[in-house]
Amino acid sequence: MNTFIRFLYEFMSVFFNGLFTIGQGIVSGITQMFNFSEYLYIIQFYKNDFKVSEWILVIIAIVVLLILLGLIIAIGWLLIRKYIRFRKTLVEQESMLNEIAELNKKVTGLVKEKEEILAMKVSQLGLKPGEEAEVLSEEDNKDKKEEVETLDDDGNYRFSKLHAIDLQFRDYKVQNYNNTFTLEELVEQFRNFAASKLRLYYTTNMIRLFISALSATKLVILQGISGTGKTSLAYAWGKFIKRDAIIASVQPSWRDRTELFGYFNEFTKKFNETDVLKGMYIAGYTDDVYVTVLDEMNIARVEYYFAEMLSILEMPSRDEWVIELVPSSWDNDPKKLKNGKLQIPGNMWYIGTINNDDSTFAVTDKVYDRAMPIDINDKGQVFTPVDTEAMNINSSYLEGLFAEAKQKHPLSEEMEQKISDMDDYVIKHFRIAFGNRIVKQMRDFVATYIECGGTEVDGVDYYIARKILRKFEQLNLAYIRDEIDGFIEYLNKTFGKENFNECKDYLLRLKKLV
Repeated sequence: MNTFIRFLYEFMSVFFNGLFTIGQGIVSGITQMFNFSEYLYIIQFYKNDFKVSEWILVIIAIVVLLILLGLIIAIGWLLIRKYIRFRKTLVEQESMLNEIAELNKKVTGLVKEKEEILAMKVSQLGLKPGEEAEVLSEEDNKDKKEEVETLDDDGNYRFSKLHAIDLQFRDYKVQNYNNTFTLEELVEQFRNFAASKLRLYYTTNMIRLFISALSATKLVILQGISGTGKTSLAYAWGKFIKRDAIIASVQPSWRDRTELFGYFNEFTKKFNETDVLKGMYIAGYTDDVYVTVLDEMNIARVEYYFAEMLSILEMPSRDEWVIELVPSSWDNDPKKLKNGKLQIPGNMWYIGTINNDDSTFAVTDKVYDRAMPIDINDKGQVFTPVDTEAMNINSSYLEGLFAEAKQKHPLSEEMEQKISDMDDYVIKHFRIAFGNRIVKQMRDFVATYIECGGTEVDGVDYYIARKILRKFEQLNLAYIRDEIDGFIEYLNKTFGKENFNECKDYLLRLKKLV
């Protein structure tokens, strides 16, 4: 046994002596590096042999050495600080985990307490715990259903605002306002109302363009420089139809549709409803005209937060205008929410305002192709209006006027041919095509524009300038500069020098940008 102990001592000594030698060597090396007396001794030994030029080199060598020693000290200090921070982070994480564990315990206790309270409430209604859903689902217990509905404060409804709307409109009947106005009369009445009641002045043509845009699409874009009355126009329209516009101020942080409709909070089991969602739900109960304003809509990327709505509103059948809010349904969900899906109301329009400056995002073709842009770059001139009151308008009546206008004023064969020829010209010289969606929307816009008191050529002129020529901005302007003069000459020859001034002015502005 003594022999083995002696063997083990000598055997392990090899390892530990090596380890000790390493540590001793590190300490010895650090001591040697900072042995300033030895540096001084060497300088003293050689100083009498140095020339002036060599003394300069000696000084440089000393400075370099001091820098190296300073770097070693700094690196050592940084490593020590980093280690201390790392240890502090670990301690904080452990503390946070302990705190989360404590909070989870408290949440569990609160949930248990809530269940006990709900059980007491159920028992007060004469039910046994666990039988509430079964009994309340029976049609013959309507009285108890209504009694439970009054307990809105108990937090059982995940759509509390929409549930309140259901209660508010429980006995509502769609109203018929017996409207009799024409679209041309509507233009003048709205213009006079805005001026007489709100001191907002717009030209007749601006209102005509606005009403025509409503007939062509559910998304109207009012764009231009700041302070020209873009938001005011949408606001005035809401006041005129006695349904205040829902103003949704777009924020730079908007990334998806939850900013518009809200989201389901898994922790609270509540749906955070927005004013836009609330307005859409109310619109679904009525036949009134509603409008939602996306103020400064391009301060965030429109295709992020409004992409789903763009696709839905493009569907040919309004039965397909459905958006999913939650993946499943609850027994006490709002009445108009079917399997977690909501029907988008056909009597609501969406108006976006755009400021064209460096602080905003460019609106993509996907958005522009589905919307109708209207430029507002000039303030309306003050005039003496006829005092006009606001009026209720049935959405079905207004859309009936739009449909009637489209039947009465189809594009003339001559205009259809000219537009087709111009399409070929634009494809050949600018590599840009109109597209079927744009042509269909143009027919709807121009027909309503004529019914509102305008002319066919002016309606086509404005539409092409805002929907087709706008695409020229994406091209290399220096490359198409020479083509612009030829296109203006083509417009003069095809439509007459006195017509298509919107297109010509737009092309001349593009030419000045080169």
